[in-house]
Amino acid sequence: MLVIAMARNVILRFDLDHPDNPDEVEISRNAEDKIHKMFLDPTGRHLIVSMESQDVLYLSRSSKKPRQLTKMKGLLIDSVAWNKASGNDNSTGEILLGTSKGGIFETEILSGEDSRFFQGSLEQYWKQLYNLGKEFPVPVTGLEVERMPTKSQTEKKYFIMATTPGRLYHFIGIIPTSAEAPVFSYVFQSYEDSPASFLELPGNFGYSELKFYVQKHRAPPKNFAWMTGPGVYYGNMDYSGQSRDVTAESRLLQYPLDDGEKFVPPISMVVTEFHVLLLFPDRLKAMCVLNEQLIFEEVFSPRFGKLLGLCKDTVKGTIWAYTDQSVFKFKVVREARDVWQMYLDKGDFESAKQYSKDNPANMDKVLTKQAEYFFNDKSYEKSAMFYALTERSFEEVALKFIQVEQRDALKTFLIKKLNALKNHEKTQMTMIITWLIELYLNQLGSYRDQGDSTGFTMLQEEFQKFLAQSRVMECLHDNKATAYDLIASHGDVEDLVFFAFLMQDYERVMSHHIQHEDYRAALTVLTKQTKTDLYYKFSPILMQHIPKETVDAWISQGRKLEPKRLIPALVHYDDNRDTEKITEAIRYLEFCVKTLDIKDQAIHNYLLSLYAKYKPHQLMLYLDFQGHNPTMVNFDLKYALRLCSEHDLKEACVHIYTTMELYEEAVDLALKVDVEVAKANANRPEEDDELRKKLWLRIARHVVEEEKDVSKAMKFLHECDLLKIEDILPFFPDFVTIDHFKDAICTSLEEYNQHIESLKEEMNEATDSAKAIRADIQEMRNKYGLVTAQQKCASCAFPLLTRSFYLFPCQHMFHSDCLIAEVLPHLSSSKKSKVDELQRKLASGQYNQQSESSHKLLSQSHGGTDTLTKQDQRDQIKMELDDIIAAECVYCGEIMIRSIDKPFVEPDEYLAVMDSWK
Repeated sequence: MLVIAMARNVILRFDLDHPDNPDEVEISRNAEDKIHKMFLDPTGRHLIVSMESQDVLYLSRSSKKPRQLTKMKGLLIDSVAWNKASGNDNSTGEILLGTSKGGIFETEILSGEDSRFFQGSLEQYWKQLYNLGKEFPVPVTGLEVERMPTKSQTEKKYFIMATTPGRLYHFIGIIPTSAEAPVFSYVFQSYEDSPASFLELPGNFGYSELKFYVQKHRAPPKNFAWMTGPGVYYGNMDYSGQSRDVTAESRLLQYPLDDGEKFVPPISMVVTEFHVLLLFPDRLKAMCVLNEQLIFEEVFSPRFGKLLGLCKDTVKGTIWAYTDQSVFKFKVVREARDVWQMYLDKGDFESAKQYSKDNPANMDKVLTKQAEYFFNDKSYEKSAMFYALTERSFEEVALKFIQVEQRDALKTFLIKKLNALKNHEKTQMTMIITWLIELYLNQLGSYRDQGDSTGFTMLQEEFQKFLAQSRVMECLHDNKATAYDLIASHGDVEDLVFFAFLMQDYERVMSHHIQHEDYRAALTVLTKQTKTDLYYKFSPILMQHIPKETVDAWISQGRKLEPKRLIPALVHYDDNRDTEKITEAIRYLEFCVKTLDIKDQAIHNYLLSLYAKYKPHQLMLYLDFQGHNPTMVNFDLKYALRLCSEHDLKEACVHIYTTMELYEEAVDLALKVDVEVAKANANRPEEDDELRKKLWLRIARHVVEEEKDVSKAMKFLHECDLLKIEDILPFFPDFVTIDHFKDAICTSLEEYNQHIESLKEEMNEATDSAKAIRADIQEMRNKYGLVTAQQKCASCAFPLLTRSFYLFPCQHMFHSDCLIAEVLPHLSSSKKSKVDELQRKLASGQYNQQSESSHKLLSQSHGGTDTLTKQDQRDQIKMELDDIIAAECVYCGEIMIRSIDKPFVEPDEYLAVMDSWK
């Protein structure tokens, strides 16, 4: 919004988005009255007009008629401080006004356009808070209010800056969030007893201006400028709250004058980020606040009129200069383009870098100058950091630090250069990394020779962190040999091992530990890496010295290792007869067999051999665990039999014979061990009763002939149901009396009698069942169903009696052709072909080809004659057709059950069905 006061007390308002349609507002019809000053808030919503007649008018953005502020009548307003923290379209919020006599007032103006406000005055309140003209009346030429940052949620902190033609005042205070109007009275009340601090400059020319620079609207101001008699008092804003003054680094800028030029006071002023624009009666001058030099001057032609003022749009940043005839618009473009050089000349490197970050060439100059500054100041490490960021020759900078013998600075420079290199610059990276390793190793050697353990430890940690960087590791991965040779040449074994570990060269690390007989350290490295080949390579030596820990490591790896490849380590220590190693070997093999369920025959054979040699008491547990199924055991049966025979483990041999299904050999050998074992093995061939009987007879013969125990042999008759008294009688000697087996003979005779009676009962039951079946068949032949003329086919819903039909016991009824159509999709391809064939025969009347079974069946039904009539043949074909399609009801039988998961639309018919719905 642009507001221009015209002659005859008329105001033109321009909406800068639509400048072609200005809005004309008449302020006063009194031709003798004139506008003293106008004050437009930064958003362009509120305008206060002070008249020379000491009337004060208010005009809102949406209003076309100004209204008088009655409470301000009789005052000449020279300045207004808009409160950016409050205010909206209908209200200005709390604002401060400065008068021509030094008074500072607070008010809040409502636009009066809201229907809720029907009152005589637009001012909600009007209160004088302070008087700068206590000594003598002076105009308040500048007035600004800003909120300061604070962490409190219950109070707000404000500062107020006010100027008169010769003084600059500061006010700072706390305002509670619950404060009632006038709110700024809390700021001024602390200055009632003690006068406010101020800065007074001599030589004022009767007026002054106070301007703030803000980077963004509603942001706190960054700089201030006060145009007064001796010059422009300029400074930065300090919100730290460490003093009662909010200004910092303030200084007086002299007005720019050419040689021989007579001083003329400036009319107005505008502040930008780095410049102060001063408006003189005939020209506009721009002065840089960094070097206080005049950098721009524009002379206005008298034909444009007399220059009256200069102002700035704090929201958009545009600058306006106006005469009594014209308005000029200035736009600031690339104001900071040369600022970096000014900061650089002043030695403010950080600010120079901030304003040259978009220009690599300028940034390089700043960094080079900063690096040289620190080098000359003997701050070599800082210098190295900045040299590394420049484009200066690498060799030149490195030589500078070498000449002054600054290894730490050189190391810093190299590290920074390394970090700045891109990943594809492999050659440069390798060279710098190699040089850094050499520097580190030299420094470590110096600390070691001096006995400085603290410095050595710190530097070693730094060196190891450097080696552990991902970029360093990636670069050295292809140059491991060079790094190994370099570290080894300095005799730094510890760092050599560390580097090998970083390179995942675990073989070298483990070889080092084993060479120094630190087997547990070697095992620790082995368990932390993931290469299984190292387990197979180093397990033999580790098993020799730390078998328990080695086996624990194997077990922790689980299925990651191949147990078969660890057998050489186990076999080697089997030969030494070392009890601990053998125990640990068995423990691992048991883990493989029981936990990992390894089926490898080599593993099982070796475990079985260890059991047979060293722990025979556990061998039978293992064999029982494997079972008797020859296809399920995981060891070689022949090898196991030979091994057990060599070690005279007869019970184990019996188990193996049984597993091999050599029951006769098993029983013969078991009789040498224990009769009970022989009895258990005799029952193994459960499906071969003849063999089982033969085995039991061997046991009985052994008991009678070898043990001479007739009573024990007689007990076998109860233990084996296949043996009879007559089977074992031939084994008894001739002198044995009948008393020993009289009871057995009687029992046998009774069993025969019971068996005969049982057979008689079964024959009677079979006869009764045959009679019942014949009766059921006769009953089925005479069974019938009743069909009425109104009943319909269950498939097509047409009357049933119109053509041949089927009636099922479930009372479902189908036409013959409907039933065939329902059943046919559910039949196999062979049965479908059979149905088609039978239908063709019925339709054609050709009945000559009959199967032998069908011919015999019809012959039997006709008294055994071999001649068949055509009707008989037709009936036979219909019987075959009925057997296929009418075996069960299609709605109640298995066909319906099987079709539950069948889709309504077949996959090959899906597209056709979808097209039919379109």
